[in-house]
Amino acid sequence: MSGSCDAPALHYRSAVAADIPAIVALVESAYRGDVSRQGWTTEADLLDGQRVAPEVLQADIERPSSRILLAWQGEVLMACAHVAVQDGQGYFGMFAVRPDAQGGGVGKAVMNEAERIVRDEFHASRVRMTVIDLREELIAFYERRGYRRTGRKLPFPYGDARYGTPLRDDLRFEMLEKSL
Repeated sequence: MSGSCDAPALHYRSAVAADIPAIVALVESAYRGDVSRQGWTTEADLLDGQRVAPEVLQADIERPSSRILLAWQGEVLMACAHVAVQDGQGYFGMFAVRPDAQGGGVGKAVMNEAERIVRDEFHASRVRMTVIDLREELIAFYERRGYRRTGRKLPFPYGDARYGTPLRDDLRFEMLEKSL
């Protein structure tokens, strides 16, 4: 249970309800506000407000065939991701790495562990994710990790504050997928 040779040693565990405040703080720091600008995954120019709602996390923790994977270095929460089975396929989302640790191999190590869970524990042969289609640099990162663009576009949930406050009116998701 360690990361790649590029990443610091990581240990993994599944989230429990007591972890929700730390997960919210990590995800918000990676995607929203000025702190997120330290890393390259920021959505601060696209969305404001919250990135993840505690009640959504609670439901994901409790749902069968769903897990929030936490990656720790010592006592420091470095990254998280949500893996699940949706529509008979693996799902990978809510992926966040501490902004000050981005680019150091932590994300790649967590993706490897998340894909292992989807393949070996959830017995899915494919994994899917959705990414805001304007995020070309992020999509390119996933393509380098073996994901491919499907061309399938999904609407952004405008008006649902659980997903933030859009700063633009042209947001939508694109589905990416990878064979495991």
